[in-house]
Amino acid sequence: MTALERYALPRPDRPTRIVAAMSGGVDSSVTAALLARAGYEVIGVTLQLYDHGAAAKKKGACCAGQDIYDARRVAETLGIPHYVLDYEARFKAAVMDEFAAAYARGETPIPCVACNDRVKFHDLLATAKELGASALATGHYVERREASTGPELHCGADPARDQSYFLYKTTPEQLAFLRFPLGALEKTAVREMAQELGLVTAAKPDSQDICFVPGGNYAAVVEKLKPEAARPGDIVDLDGNVLGRHDGIIHFTVGQRKGLRLGGHSEPLFVVSLDAAQARVVVGPRAALASRRITLRRVNWLTPPEGTLACTVKVRSMRPPVPAQVTALPDGGAVVDLLAPEDAVAPGQACVFYAGTRLLGGGTIVAAEPARKAA
Repeated sequence: MTALERYALPRPDRPTRIVAAMSGGVDSSVTAALLARAGYEVIGVTLQLYDHGAAAKKKGACCAGQDIYDARRVAETLGIPHYVLDYEARFKAAVMDEFAAAYARGETPIPCVACNDRVKFHDLLATAKELGASALATGHYVERREASTGPELHCGADPARDQSYFLYKTTPEQLAFLRFPLGALEKTAVREMAQELGLVTAAKPDSQDICFVPGGNYAAVVEKLKPEAARPGDIVDLDGNVLGRHDGIIHFTVGQRKGLRLGGHSEPLFVVSLDAAQARVVVGPRAALASRRITLRRVNWLTPPEGTLACTVKVRSMRPPVPAQVTALPDGGAVVDLLAPEDAVAPGQACVFYAGTRLLGGGTIVAAEPARKAA
């Protein structure tokens, strides 16, 4: 039995139109293929999000030059209509400008979260409805499961590919319209199916780093969009003593050790916090990175809690979930008390809540209190 036969989707019981978001990568290509082979009326849509020199041609990017061409070729192979929508202005305003502003505030943003929230699951979802579709399908590695209370969002079956952390802002209304055909699959199976179908994307490398940053030099992008963010300043210790100089806080994130250019100290020093107002990088020993309490803003709940919630949380996408208690605040934020300290909790990153594999919600990290000061 081939991979396509093993992982075939159930056929719809009536004519059903679905919009498939096609980024030009193997995951979205196989998503569209599985739906088309199951008998859905599939419309492939690719978003042109940016187009600048090297980024449009570099391998491992998405939603630019070569990738749009690859998506079109896949659609031709599958025999489905394909449209390219120019979302450059929306993407710049919702993702790139906010990315630069966050770095200027001394934060470490996650542009993929903003792209899913503001562009794909908002603007593209609305376009799918305008096209008369019953659902929007994407190649994300997450599972959508039906429950008595409505659809739930769960981690992808392949732990190495799970993307639930980046989808914490998904609302219940959006989840009702979204479909994730790859959620129960491993990446090897997806590539196997792409090869069976002869898709041009079968061996294409996965997207790497930040899609709109050529060569991974995010600081150059930030400086171009927000020149004042590159203001030089002092590197100071926890007591405020000046230890050195830096070329801009946009080059640093909490937990960073490299690039400080500080010698002559008895123990390694790490970035503990960033003071954007004073253009200061505050450094300290590894022990100073430990936090037990985290404050969040703009918390999104897929399942609103009643009182304090006992759950597990992730403070970085690649870290394992850890036990915590989450208390919602009246202003839409939350306080997270970790049962054990976590290192290098960076403002601007996300803290995402889980009950087992089920995604409950999450928010943007505002601040993390040192473990020794937590209540």
